[in-house]
Amino acid sequence: MPISLPDWQPRAPLQLLSLPWLTRAGIELAVLRLDLLDPLLSGNKWFKLTAHIEAAAAQGAEGLISLGGAHSNHLHALAAAGQRFSFPTVGLLRGEPHDTPTVRDLYAFGMQLHWLGYGGYRARQQAGFWAPWQAQYPHLLPVAEGGLGLAAASSCRAIVSQAREQLANLGWDDFHGWWLAAGTGTTAAGIVLAEAGKRLAHVASAVPASHGVGRQLAGLLQEAGRADAGYRLFDASRGGFGRVDTVLARFMVDCEQHGQLPLDPLYTGKALLALRDHVEAGYFAAGTRLLFLHSGGLQGCRAMAPRLQALVAG
Repeated sequence: MPISLPDWQPRAPLQLLSLPWLTRAGIELAVLRLDLLDPLLSGNKWFKLTAHIEAAAAQGAEGLISLGGAHSNHLHALAAAGQRFSFPTVGLLRGEPHDTPTVRDLYAFGMQLHWLGYGGYRARQQAGFWAPWQAQYPHLLPVAEGGLGLAAASSCRAIVSQAREQLANLGWDDFHGWWLAAGTGTTAAGIVLAEAGKRLAHVASAVPASHGVGRQLAGLLQEAGRADAGYRLFDASRGGFGRVDTVLARFMVDCEQHGQLPLDPLYTGKALLALRDHVEAGYFAAGTRLLFLHSGGLQGCRAMAPRLQALVAG
């Protein structure tokens, strides 16, 4: 049976964040809590998935096939959506078979998994990579790693609308810019497109420059007919994707204890820590109002919890 786009429009709350380093600098920061959208379909992933589900429906496909690692937020959201809305999903995973909380969830949600090894996964960038998988699963629509694509970026424009609708609840009439993490640049492109130059998006790349976020973000905006402007991209990876240190671990604990804001160490933790560094360096003038996008990803914390606890303990 062909897939259909579910009539489901979850809402994320916009909340003020109070932390000492913000208060000292006179900076107001509100957080759009996409992590609170839904227990399973949380974060920015659902916004990106809607575009691919819509494309699958238009093509008469029955489900989706995509790629990711053993802790992938993208695959986790895809598998959860497949279970909830009754469509088949297939995941192509990096590396050799191994057990993680995410992988266990993927199986529990009914996703069919194939492990590609590391060389096989690197081949995803090569022409013809999808041909054998489309032959094996002709009823499924292939989706790029992380849901990358202009259609998904356009769907993420709705994130800006959700934030704007709630400004009055904070007593704000406007704000000066966005601060968000990036893994592929898709969500960031959606924010930039929605703002159309009105507000700057500060994009904290969770991966080193060699991963191509800058190229992908600029490419999406060019494809959309927008100039490569309206954002500032910088490296917040702290030495590499997946690398965490004591400073980051203790910062995350502080945010949860004093700001009631849980973060993940791969994306939102690194992005908010980079914002603190910028604020303390005087990058923003007192009175600046910013929106921080909490893009979810908390399910991936489970595998890293012992490591984080050890770092905090010192």
